[in-house]
Amino acid sequence: MSLFRWRACLLGWLLPFLLAGCALAPPTPPADEAVAAEIRATYERALPGLPGGQQRHYAQRLYRMTGEARYLPLNRDYGERLVASLRDEIDGLSTPGHVSRRARQKLAHYPQRTAKQRRRKRLLGDWEEILYAKSLAFDLTQAHYHGLLNDDALPGYRRALEYLAGVDFRPFLTDPDVLDVYAAQVANLVYYLHDLGVADLRDETIAAFRARFPPSRDATLDRALFRNKIYGMTHFVIAASDYYQRPVSANEVAWILDYFTANVGRILADTKEDIYTEVGISFLLAGRGESPSLRRLRDALVAAYDPVAGMVPSESGSTDLAHGEHRNVLAIMLLDWPDRLHPGPILATPVQEEVAMAWWGRAPSSCGASVSLMCR
Repeated sequence: MSLFRWRACLLGWLLPFLLAGCALAPPTPPADEAVAAEIRATYERALPGLPGGQQRHYAQRLYRMTGEARYLPLNRDYGERLVASLRDEIDGLSTPGHVSRRARQKLAHYPQRTAKQRRRKRLLGDWEEILYAKSLAFDLTQAHYHGLLNDDALPGYRRALEYLAGVDFRPFLTDPDVLDVYAAQVANLVYYLHDLGVADLRDETIAAFRARFPPSRDATLDRALFRNKIYGMTHFVIAASDYYQRPVSANEVAWILDYFTANVGRILADTKEDIYTEVGISFLLAGRGESPSLRRLRDALVAAYDPVAGMVPSESGSTDLAHGEHRNVLAIMLLDWPDRLHPGPILATPVQEEVAMAWWGRAPSSCGASVSLMCR
């Protein structure tokens, strides 16, 4: 038999096995960026129908990731609502009983959909004024991020800052029972107060958190407490970045990143997508994009992605787009992290106004100044 015929026979004999091997080979998982793009496409189709809170959350974060002008109009819509609400609150602070009345209203309307929310509501019943003050601090911080904390947009805004300066936040921020159910919100609040120049309680709050959740206590933490701990730790990083507006110092958050690295296995096993995605983002904010832990977190998120729904479902399998917005915008961020972050957006300078309106094919406003946002 010639060499040529021998080779042809051998190939004919091997070919069925080679084809079978190809058929049995697992499909190549999609690239991180491809999954992020599919999720982004899903949400941008649905964005006009989402509630205002989810629209704001999504558009604000996508702007900070991309700097794209198309996200400015939704941010501007939020800015209008924010300023109108803050003007009412600032006016109300001069009325006796306003704070108590608004605190009771906020507690009455606090969500109770989940067991965690119900537990928090019971806790906050003992801290009604803090519930109001925390909400006010959040709104003022948002105004600050968007360039609206000034006398033109918010006449009398210093009255609100003076009110916050008169509230003793320390007992709430360092209370063990609060830390057990509200750790992420504690991290948020302590940075709001710092950003606004009201109080710097960061060191005391972090010390109280670390005393409440030392690594030696991990073995005694049930799943809910462990999740609360990890979620709180991510928010110390995220809040320090002004919510994805700037990098953070890796040295400043080394105690958090070291813990995440040492415990990434349990984090993946005992938390959920929202939480472990923020763990991954914490590495990126601190410039640790080369971490092997980050690769594990991204792989887990890609594995959780549902290509039929075009999103990462909830822990229970829900593909509700509104309830899943937080989880999925985080997924976009983790899987397609930019080379640089985009602060703001400032609402609205004339240049931003022109760029945004050109994107949507509309004429720019004639208001001109940074307070053009307020034109009706």
